[in-house]
Amino acid sequence: MQKEEIPVRFEHADILGGEAKVLYDVNMEIHQGDFVYLTGKVGSGKTSIIRTIIAENRLGDGHAEVCGYQLERIKSKDIPYLRRKIGIVFQDFQLLMDRSVEENLEFVLQATGWKDAAARRDRIDEVLESVGMSSKAHKEPPRLSGGEQQRVAIARALLNAPGLIVADEPTGNLDNDTAEGIMQLLTAINREKGTTVMMVTHNTAFCERYPGRIFHCENESCHEVLSEEENGAAAEETGE
Repeated sequence: MQKEEIPVRFEHADILGGEAKVLYDVNMEIHQGDFVYLTGKVGSGKTSIIRTIIAENRLGDGHAEVCGYQLERIKSKDIPYLRRKIGIVFQDFQLLMDRSVEENLEFVLQATGWKDAAARRDRIDEVLESVGMSSKAHKEPPRLSGGEQQRVAIARALLNAPGLIVADEPTGNLDNDTAEGIMQLLTAINREKGTTVMMVTHNTAFCERYPGRIFHCENESCHEVLSEEENGAAAEETGE
C-alpha cells in the first residue's frame, strides 16, 4: 500500500515574522486533497505561516516538513526546488506588467527548466484554458480586470502541476462577485485535480459557502477549528 503524502506538517513549531516569534507550538498536518483556510486578525501570523511553508521565513524551533523537505535543515540551494512543488498565489497578483499573459507564463516555465518550446506552448495553452483565460493570452496585465489578473496568477501557479497551492488573501483586492469566481475556481482545482489548497482569508463567509478545514491564528497560537460533530467525535475517542 502506497504511503499517503503529507504536503504540510508542523510539529511543535515556532513561526517567525522577521526575527521575532509570532506563533508558538504550532501543530498542523495537511493531507493531500485538503482545502484549508488560515483565518485570524491582521498580524496574527497567517501570512507568516505561508512564508514559512515556501521557505521565505526560516523556521523557529520545532519540526516542519513541506513537500518532502524538512524546513529546519533545508539548504539555500534546495529552496527553488521546494518552490517548484508549490503553486503560489498572491493578493496583489505579482505579474510582469510589461509582458503579455503568455509571456508571463513562458518566463516561469523557462526559469523552471522547460527547454522544449513546443511543450511550453502546450502547457501555457492548457493552464489558460483551465482558468478560462485562453482568449486573453496576448494581452498585458494592465489591460485585464483584477479578477482576470488573479486568474492568470492561478494559471501561473498551476504551470508545474504542484500538489500544493498556497494563496495569501487571493480575493482581498477583488469585488464580491469577482471574488466568488476565484473561490469557485480554487475549489474546482482542489476537487477535480486533487490539489491541496491552503488559503489565507479574512472572509469567514467563504468558509461557510466553500467548506474546508479551518486553522485560526490568535493570541500567538494556531489551532484547528472543529465542527460540533468533530468535537463530539474527538471527545468520544478520548473518553471525555
